[in-house]
Order: sequence, then structure tokens, then C-alpha cells
Amino acid sequence: MPTAPKTPADPLSIGQLAKRTGVSVSALRFYEDKGLIDPGRNAGGQRRFKRADVRRVSFILIAQQLGLSLGEIAQALQSLPDGRTPTQADWAGISASLLERLDRQIEEMTRMRKSLTSCIGCGCLSLKACRLYNPQDRLSDLGAGPHFGVPQADE
Repeated sequence: MPTAPKTPADPLSIGQLAKRTGVSVSALRFYEDKGLIDPGRNAGGQRRFKRADVRRVSFILIAQQLGLSLGEIAQALQSLPDGRTPTQADWAGISASLLERLDRQIEEMTRMRKSLTSCIGCGCLSLKACRLYNPQDRLSDLGAGPHFGVPQADE
């Protein structure tokens, strides 16, 4: 007997969600354990995901690429509605809350880039050359680690 065709409202199995998002089944279980996704269960106890969970998992992946911790991601996802697909306005609210953090990261990475291309410590980028320019390691008296801060944007 043929089965009825799937409709957009039909829930997804964990395998289907994994295939749609490119995320392993074990990662989806991990996200569930961390409260990032919350599947329902069918009569047999198998996980069933809402279609909106495809977007949630995609958001998790993007947020991780931006460097957000799982705790930060969970906090952002708490603002999404439960039981319905998030709207454009829902996602806009999350995006707005993350823009300030992303801007700070961009500024910090720009400062780091300037430091890498202009100077790390003495500017030679070579321990061998550093021995030539700083043969007595005069800066060691200041303690371990770098002693010149990352150049600020106005430097």
C-alpha cells in the first residue's frame, strides 16, 4: 500500500534533519542535550523535528562560525517562538543583538592584522633576527609574554 506523500507540515526524523542541514546525527543529539533544539517524539519514541528546526540548526552553524559559544547561541535562540516557524522579524531581532558583538570582533581582528603585518614585539617576525636586535633580551626583565600592546585603530 503506497504511503501518502510528505507535506511541509510533516515532522522530520533526525536522519532527515541531518541530511537537510549537513550536520551529523550525533551533533544534532548534542545540540538537543544543550537545549539548542527540542524535538518532539512519535508514538515509538523516535525524535521528530519541526521544519523550523532546519533554520535553527543553520543558525547554530553560522553562529558557531562567528565564534559564539553554545551558551550565547542558546540565549539567542530562547527569543525565538516555540511551535512556529520564526518570521523575518524574529531573525532580525536576533541579528541586531549579534551585530554589536560582530563589529567588536571585526575591530579586534583588524587590530590583530595590523599587528601581524607591521610588528610582533620587535617587528622582525623571526627569533633568529630578534637575537640580533635584542641580544641581551632586555625585555625579559618585564616578565614573560609580549610587552607591546596591539596597535589601536588611531595608531
